[in-house]
Amino acid sequence: MASEVAKRLRDRRLNVWNEAKKIAEDAAGENRAFTPEEQGKWDAMQEEMTTLDTRIGAVLDTEKRAKAADDAFNDLEGRPREQREGQAGHGGVQAEEIRKWARGEEGAPRALDIRHQGQGPINYRTLLTTGNVSATVPTDFYDQLIAHLIEVSGVMQTGPTVLNTGGGETLQIPKTTGHSTAVTAAQGVAIPTSDPAFSFQTLSAFKYGILLQVARELIDDTAVDLLGYLAMQAGRALGNSFGTALSVGTGTNEPSGVVTGSTVGVTGGSGSAGAPSYANLVDLEYSVIAPYRQSRSCYWLARDATIGGFRKIVDSNGRPVWEPSAVLGSPDLLLGKPLVADPFVPAQAASALCIAFGDFSQYFVRLVGGVRFERSDDFAFGSDLVTFRAILRGDGTLVDRTGAIKLYKGGS
Repeated sequence: MASEVAKRLRDRRLNVWNEAKKIAEDAAGENRAFTPEEQGKWDAMQEEMTTLDTRIGAVLDTEKRAKAADDAFNDLEGRPREQREGQAGHGGVQAEEIRKWARGEEGAPRALDIRHQGQGPINYRTLLTTGNVSATVPTDFYDQLIAHLIEVSGVMQTGPTVLNTGGGETLQIPKTTGHSTAVTAAQGVAIPTSDPAFSFQTLSAFKYGILLQVARELIDDTAVDLLGYLAMQAGRALGNSFGTALSVGTGTNEPSGVVTGSTVGVTGGSGSAGAPSYANLVDLEYSVIAPYRQSRSCYWLARDATIGGFRKIVDSNGRPVWEPSAVLGSPDLLLGKPLVADPFVPAQAASALCIAFGDFSQYFVRLVGGVRFERSDDFAFGSDLVTFRAILRGDGTLVDRTGAIKLYKGGS
């Protein structure tokens, strides 16, 4: 649960936004531009909101680290760790097994296959289960690692459909390229058939890996949150590599990214240097048909700098189209739909595909098993370093190419 400090910062953020919004609405109501004084206040408020965003993120991150440190000291002193909902009586034992593996204690396995157990931020669909692994340890360590992977990948925050398979064999996923259509028919006349158009998209299992080297002293110091460190470093590294492909992958020897697989819905006007107008955003929203537009997985996706530009866009009545989230930790809104930042989406520029909008549940992410962790005391023996290897195998593709997700292309 967020602290009172984070909640107060959130409340201050909402107050600043309401003050800025009033300035814009007053100017629009009088059909005039900002006065120099209003423009100065507007710019100062936008800067303060950016600062508050940074402070809120820092406070939440600090609270997470503090909780991890408390858990580590509780383990050291033998006090029971607070059990997460649905895991009472198991979390401590499971975490201790992973710590034994990380330290290389006698009898511990050399490799762990860390798997998702149906709780956490992602909706998994298990297609195949196999048990040929050195050790399977269902703990919150997986959720920690996946959380770090998701935080650097905007696509993984938008609610894609994640298929989890035990093996890496090729999957054939039906891909919709056209829908059935109904027609009028006279009485007694045969009704013509109209079948949906399908093709198949192959989901492979591309490998992403990282080597982490940790000083022996760090492992021997039991007060250090070694598991948190491994989860953060591996999650972010894998997230940066895999997340890039999920956004802009070419589909050749890597996943087919959201931007690569989607079609253009709107192209900006000339002289805009790639920046969208209010009309462009509305047109992009309505280039996606209603069933997809009304989906719970309907999002805007763009990089941070592009999102910063959204704050300056107003509608025909002078009201900002960007709205701050009223719930701490939830996405901000653009035209009433959640907005997610992805650092891997192309930057705003002429002819750049820099904004995506639509139903991201139609984007399928395939993960093979869990994240495989292995340790070696021999790889860097001369430096007294313990080497950890983390491997993720996965793929991704957009399965509905009829317009589930549309792109904004910057004007010239």
